[in-house]
Amino acid sequence: MFEPFPGNYVWNLATNLALVCGGNHGEIDEANRPIMEASKAGADAGSAQMFDSWISVADQVAANAAADEAEGFLLSAGTKYLRASGYYLAAERMQSRDYAPRWVAYDKGMELFHKGAALRGIHVEKVEIPYEGGSYTGIFHHDGSGTPRPTLVSVNGLDSMKEQVFMAGHAQSNLERGMNTLFVDQPGTGEAIRKRGLPAVFDGERWGTPALEYLLTRDDVDHDRIGIFGLSFGGYHAPRIAANEPRYALCAVMGANHVWGKRQRERVANEGENPVPHYWDHVKWVFGFDDRDALLEYTDQVDLTGQVEKIRVPFLITHGENDRQIPAYNAPLSYDQALNSPKRHMRMFTKADFEVEHCGADNGTGMRDYIADWCAQTFAELGAEGR
Repeated sequence: MFEPFPGNYVWNLATNLALVCGGNHGEIDEANRPIMEASKAGADAGSAQMFDSWISVADQVAANAAADEAEGFLLSAGTKYLRASGYYLAAERMQSRDYAPRWVAYDKGMELFHKGAALRGIHVEKVEIPYEGGSYTGIFHHDGSGTPRPTLVSVNGLDSMKEQVFMAGHAQSNLERGMNTLFVDQPGTGEAIRKRGLPAVFDGERWGTPALEYLLTRDDVDHDRIGIFGLSFGGYHAPRIAANEPRYALCAVMGANHVWGKRQRERVANEGENPVPHYWDHVKWVFGFDDRDALLEYTDQVDLTGQVEKIRVPFLITHGENDRQIPAYNAPLSYDQALNSPKRHMRMFTKADFEVEHCGADNGTGMRDYIADWCAQTFAELGAEGR
């Protein structure tokens, strides 16, 4: 993994994720140079300084985009607005709940994402998915033709958001292979937690079934070929949902997460790297707890043992051999227990793939494209079976 901040995994991860999400190396270097010294104090201590430096670059990129737009160079403007969006969201993701400027940055990132997509001619729709008397949000990506296509529901990790997963290339990679994608901010992530106060739940089928049922209302979706994909913490949610909602046609994960609850107990003992600063504050917010012990008791239920045995559709597991957040042994745990899947496959990414870290953060293309290939191939097989 590219590590500009020696010894500070969390800040290095943030840098790599920003690059994976379409960031420019020169702009990110400009954001990082002023905070090299601050990084030495640890992930938490200098996060506000990191925010200021990244926002300064985001503001300039957004201003450059506006200048392009004023000149009528709309494609160039759209590209820059999308990059600026990525920087605003990357800076926001790294802050504690009580850091007020993060909320302005989040709104700006969301605004510029949709502005940039519109100027680029990208077909992306904001959607509402009914959920327990209210709703949560998603963005639906398609080719604009109205042709019914196989579709993936994309599930976030613990601290990611739908726009970041979109900008990491999943939308384009899937569409190139003939698939639509519904990127969701499930409860506990993105807009669901920031704007609607919807906490995460261990039994994700509560929101995973409504996502599928929303897609069943669309004419541009092949209703018999709807799959579910999850990355990081989504590597827990997606298999759990596929195990309990049999209408999903396949399941694929970027990063297995078989015993996530156990991992939280280990993190109390400082085992493994954290994904964000202010980690426990973030996880308590995500799940709606004030007390860490109560949180840990709840998250003991976040375990796929007894769940993946119920998966009866094709199931793909990918993982990086040097994942420093979620140990690689999670992958064979899920694979070995998925005995009833008619097509189960595990792919461990190694140094030869130039992608060994958590969810491909050190490269961003290997797992992403392999998953898209496998899903497209499997959807094609399912289509042939249906004829």
